[in-house]
Amino acid sequence: MWGTTVDPMQSQEDTGAYGDVRVRFWDAPSREWDRRRVHTTKMAEAFELPIRVEPADIDELGHVNNVTYLRWVQDAAVADWRARAPAADQAKLFWVVVRHEIDYRQPARLGDAIIARTWVGVAVSRLRFERHTEVLRAADRKLLAKARTLWCPMDAATGKPAAVSPEVRASFSVDAPVE
Repeated sequence: MWGTTVDPMQSQEDTGAYGDVRVRFWDAPSREWDRRRVHTTKMAEAFELPIRVEPADIDELGHVNNVTYLRWVQDAAVADWRARAPAADQAKLFWVVVRHEIDYRQPARLGDAIIARTWVGVAVSRLRFERHTEVLRAADRKLLAKARTLWCPMDAATGKPAAVSPEVRASFSVDAPVE
């Protein structure tokens, strides 16, 4: 199995602060996601970044361009890192995206107030950290898009992938689910 992820499609009743959640396991031989309900001991707190749709975000179809959603996903993750990580860790590390998965649900339009809601997932490996983001319309909290991103920590001095301290790992990942 390649890794696990808290399923961003889960409904509110599927999870609480701790307890049962749905996760997806990548089954390499079958090349399919296997969904299971498992128990985890720690769930991440969400960070919310308010955003206003600007004229430059709008494409020729009259709604927010798909690339803009990815920028918002990245902006929310960076804002969360800057808000929660100690200054010493911020000076030593930066993060790069190695994979985005995004599902578009509803269009955002010019003037909409948006909330990018993000939380950390599991540390898939020593150098791969999962993060989830929901893009919501602020007025009704309607889900506009959801994303799963894999991030790699980089050493600020060398520009190479770097292992993180146990403190960063504890703050920016959740426990791997246990069946």
